[in-house]
Amino acid sequence: MLVRERLESDRQGCVEMARVVHDLDRYPMFLPEDLASFIFTPGALGAFVAEIEGEIAGHVALHPRSSPPVLALARQATGVSDQGLCVVARLLVSPRQRRRGVGRALLEAAAGEAHKRGLWPVLDVVSGHEAAVSLYERCGWVRAGEVTVRWGEHPEVQELVYLGPGLAPAP
Repeated sequence: MLVRERLESDRQGCVEMARVVHDLDRYPMFLPEDLASFIFTPGALGAFVAEIEGEIAGHVALHPRSSPPVLALARQATGVSDQGLCVVARLLVSPRQRRRGVGRALLEAAAGEAHKRGLWPVLDVVSGHEAAVSLYERCGWVRAGEVTVRWGEHPEVQELVYLGPGLAPAP
C-alpha cells in the first residue's frame, strides 16, 4: 500500500469509491449532488489517498474547520483555539480494501500532517457508524463527547467528536 498526497488526477477514482462507500455505509449521510466538490473541498489543508496495486483504496482530507458544535466541544476538551485545531474529514475506504490497514494508514497520515502544522487533529462521526468508531478507538483517538449538528435543511444528527492521538486533553 502506498499513502501519498492526493492529486487532481485522483478525482474520478475518489468519486467512484465515494459512491460505493455511500451505497454500503450511508457515508456521506446526505449525498451531495456534486460529490467531487465534497471530496475535493476548497481550502483543505491537505489530502491523501491510499493506493493498492494502482487502485484508489482510500481517501482522507484535513480541513481547517467543522460545524460550530464540533469545534466548540473540541475547544472545550483541548483548551485550544479554533486556529490550533484541524479536522480530519472525508475518510473513505474502499469496501474491497477494508481490513488491510488502509483506514489506519490514512488517519496516521492526516494526524502527521496536522502535527507538522502545529495543529491538534480532531474528527467527528455520525453516532451509529460503529465500524468507523471502532477504527478511531483502535487507532488511539479519544472520544471527547457528543454533539447535535444540522447541515442546511437536513434533519439534526448526533455526532461523536474525537481527539487525535499523542495529545492529552487540558486538565
